[in-house]
Amino acid sequence: MSAVVVTTEDVERTIATFSRLDERGDKKAMGKLAQRLQKEQPFLLQFAAQLRADHGDAVGEASVFYSTLVWAMFDRAVEGTLPRITAANLASAETVVTEAVAAVEGVADKPVHERYAPGLAEGQPHIYAKLAELIEEDVREDAMSAETAALIYKPTQIAIEAFDAALTGRRPGERQGTVVNDQPTPGRNEPCHCGSGKKYKKCHGAAA
Repeated sequence: MSAVVVTTEDVERTIATFSRLDERGDKKAMGKLAQRLQKEQPFLLQFAAQLRADHGDAVGEASVFYSTLVWAMFDRAVEGTLPRITAANLASAETVVTEAVAAVEGVADKPVHERYAPGLAEGQPHIYAKLAELIEEDVREDAMSAETAALIYKPTQIAIEAFDAALTGRRPGERQGTVVNDQPTPGRNEPCHCGSGKKYKKCHGAAA
């Protein structure tokens, strides 16, 4: 499978779409997007939401948002449907990212948005450039603390590596439709499947 490099145009159009939805407060559209992510990439969503248990809602929501953004960028760039990223994809990507970042000299002393491995960024330079820009801006404008940014930056890079590896065939994901999501729609008073901690009727159930 040939490499798919997400273009600057794909990145900027994705950001513009998310910005419009946010400005309009379009909860229905965002809910549909989240439901699609849950259906097509349940393992990615679960992976991103894991931070909530250890670090609270704000960190969990930021992690899910940035991973959703990465997915949307790849989704826009690819004709057809993206491979489904599996737990194995994510575990392998985590090893790759952890080792690559650890090998960067003085990485812990760098500003959060610079804590990445240039070698990995070469594969998806436009996503990495925008990601660094967004992280830097969020921290500078106090939309996110530096501590939160540091926690979510690595999982977001892992999502990039997982999609990039699946699309190039280095570590293929699964074709959509080969795995049936075994997570049924929760009851209205049960926790939402997105990991927000809210009841389903107050979260994605409200947009259904």
